[in-house]
Amino acid sequence: MKRTSVWFEIYVNDITRAVTFYETVFDTKLEPLGNPNDSSMKMMSFGSSMEQYGSGGALVWMEGVKAGPGGTIVYFGSDDCAIEEARVLGAGGQVVKSKMSISEYGFISLCHDTEGNTFGIHSMK
Repeated sequence: MKRTSVWFEIYVNDITRAVTFYETVFDTKLEPLGNPNDSSMKMMSFGSSMEQYGSGGALVWMEGVKAGPGGTIVYFGSDDCAIEEARVLGAGGQVVKSKMSISEYGFISLCHDTEGNTFGIHSMK
């Protein structure tokens, strides 16, 4: 059976700050997801059309769960990762590794968001 990624969650400490960061870097709008009456958890969803975006996912704030560096890196697709990378500092994040070749597999940039999470941006050019 072929396995593909179907969902991701990026845990955050400040949902408002994190939403502003990702909306700025990727020039997109995130949408509320889940039960708005549950104050112990807030989710803001990225687009989730498998044909257009690949796997879906959300920023998640949950009582008792802290954000920060860990073993998971989510890679966002891009036409040219240098474009989104150029927005990271201005949005309050940090570029960890500028656009670099990964041979015939394209290019990646590694960054930290405003919550300390590492994420990647991938492109073929």
